[in-house]
Amino acid sequence: MKPTIFITRKLPDELVAPLKEKFTVRMWDSEEVAVTKAVLREEIAQVDALWTMLTDAIDRDMLESATHLKVISNLAVGFNNIDLEAAKEKGIIVTNTPDVLTETTADLAVGLLLATARRFNSAEKDLRQGGWLSWTPMGFTGMDIHGTTVGIIGMGRIGEAVARRAKGFNIRVLYHNRNRKLETEEKYDVEYVELDDLLKQADHVVILVPFTAETKGMIGERELSLMKKTATLISVSRGGIVDEVALYDALKNETIFAAGLDVFETEPIPLRHPLLTLPNVTAVPHIGSASVQTRRTMMKLNVEAITDVLEGREPKNQVN
Repeated sequence: MKPTIFITRKLPDELVAPLKEKFTVRMWDSEEVAVTKAVLREEIAQVDALWTMLTDAIDRDMLESATHLKVISNLAVGFNNIDLEAAKEKGIIVTNTPDVLTETTADLAVGLLLATARRFNSAEKDLRQGGWLSWTPMGFTGMDIHGTTVGIIGMGRIGEAVARRAKGFNIRVLYHNRNRKLETEEKYDVEYVELDDLLKQADHVVILVPFTAETKGMIGERELSLMKKTATLISVSRGGIVDEVALYDALKNETIFAAGLDVFETEPIPLRHPLLTLPNVTAVPHIGSASVQTRRTMMKLNVEAITDVLEGREPKNQVN
């Protein structure tokens, strides 16, 4: 009897085809609507492999019924949607898709920084709604990127990629990381500083740390109050790292200039969320890795990992 795989979103047929040649594959029939908890729980109880999205909450309770499950392959570099300890206890391998989305996510971070600092969203909105009536001396003015200081919180692969891009704008790069990285400092000409100093000095702050118990809410009211009134905050890693209530207050009260957000505490973010009412927020729907080439490469990594585990080989990118 062939091993069985369940895929939690509808994916391109040509990328799923290699699995169908060897295994029994069942797939949720929608790309836009997430699989229901009831169906996910039922499938987990039956299948040998699970191909998940970062929106699927695979917690301890969900894994209780996993009697045959050998591998969970997550279509993301992050994996905070999966209870790794519970999976490990049941002997379930968990894999992710690192490295391949580094450059694409760095592109998004810099693009979001540019759009936020230069007020692309409000300028375009005014243009489309007929608000651009004439040239004005201070109309649509934002903050410069070139020659400024950028503070990167989290100097992993994506942080390094952002630092490389920043140098093209003649930007001074500060960074804060759990561990100081001397080799990175020498290679990319970046300066290590404590978090408070970074927040005080940076013209633009880019958040790239993973979501963990230690980073949850790490940017709150106190941290935002340390930033310059002309500073922008760019968040492209995971929601929950920035306290959204504190951020709303800081933006509304002009404690900081603007924020660019690709991630949110609740995703999709509710349409009536207070942050979406502010003109100094540039918001995009978690598109850090959303290029055609990168997403297809990520999916291929998932296929390889599932195939390796089901055929008795050690998979790459195991996280537990």
